[in-house]
Amino acid sequence: MTGSHDPVAFKARVDEVLGRFTAHEADELVAVDAELKPVADQLEAAVAHGKRLRAAFCYWGWRAAGQPDSDALVRAAASMELVHAAAVVHDDLIDDSPLRHGLPTAHVALRASLAPDREDAAAAARGLAMLVGDLLMSLAGRLFTTSGLPAAYLARARPLWATLARELVAGECLEILHTGRRPDTSDSLKVIRYKTAKYTVEHPLHIGGALGGAGPRLREAFTAYGLPLGEAFQLRDDLLGLFGERDRTGKENGDDIRARRPTALLAETWHAADDAGRRELRRLLGRRPCDDADLDAVRAVMRRTGAPDRVERMILARVTEARHALDDADLPPHAARALTDLAHGATDRHH
Repeated sequence: MTGSHDPVAFKARVDEVLGRFTAHEADELVAVDAELKPVADQLEAAVAHGKRLRAAFCYWGWRAAGQPDSDALVRAAASMELVHAAAVVHDDLIDDSPLRHGLPTAHVALRASLAPDREDAAAAARGLAMLVGDLLMSLAGRLFTTSGLPAAYLARARPLWATLARELVAGECLEILHTGRRPDTSDSLKVIRYKTAKYTVEHPLHIGGALGGAGPRLREAFTAYGLPLGEAFQLRDDLLGLFGERDRTGKENGDDIRARRPTALLAETWHAADDAGRRELRRLLGRRPCDDADLDAVRAVMRRTGAPDRVERMILARVTEARHALDDADLPPHAARALTDLAHGATDRHH
């Protein structure tokens, strides 16, 4: 992607940066003690998959500020994917999710590295996974600061990292606090905004823009585009989480329902359901464990209330809002095209 928008080539560049960086860090970990090999393997596995959307938004924040293509910037942008990897490891741990990208999640994989007769093996594996996530977040900062960009550029963006971390943690905490409560769409959208939307689109755009010297008007455009698009991204993920095919999503279908997470899809269902529908939802959501038949029953209630269609309309409205924000911004044509394509790619997903 030297001067043109080639998503495949860009992803390959980011993959190479992440592969080299995490391989080196994994080697350093094993050099401490060979027994750390399973932990090192999970460090590499955590960044082995993904569309690299967050890196792409950071890159195009830089390019929208009028800056040229830069290998150093690609390294800095790749650090956004380490933030995501850390968030995923921690999220899977909190939710006790068994699968990610069709593979065992970190805490599940690490369980196999422990002695089978160890009484606290499950708790120990969870502790190891937590530390993998912590290390990934630390490494994100290191990759960013050693990207090769001038120190003055990095200084412009460094304060934004504190905001990113604080709001990401706030969103995760809010999801935990709201789990199991009466579903409410406004609460769900707030969780979405802070847990996913901001660090997926808005913050990477702002960090890339700050690195490139973006002015106030461009920063306002990034927020006007990034927030609705980030929300649309997570709303799509919520739909796929219950109505997508597991072999395409790579996740366990129905995880959100089993954990009673405060998704907008569940909130919209609850809001539109009649008394009988709410009684059925209470019964189904109270089941432990919640089996496939229960999930099918939840899906049936959702379809009867029209909730999936309403969430689809919420997605469309937010993508439209994001596109209008681009139309109103005075962006370089190549950046406007790339961000338009990213808006569709992030929300019109099959897996």
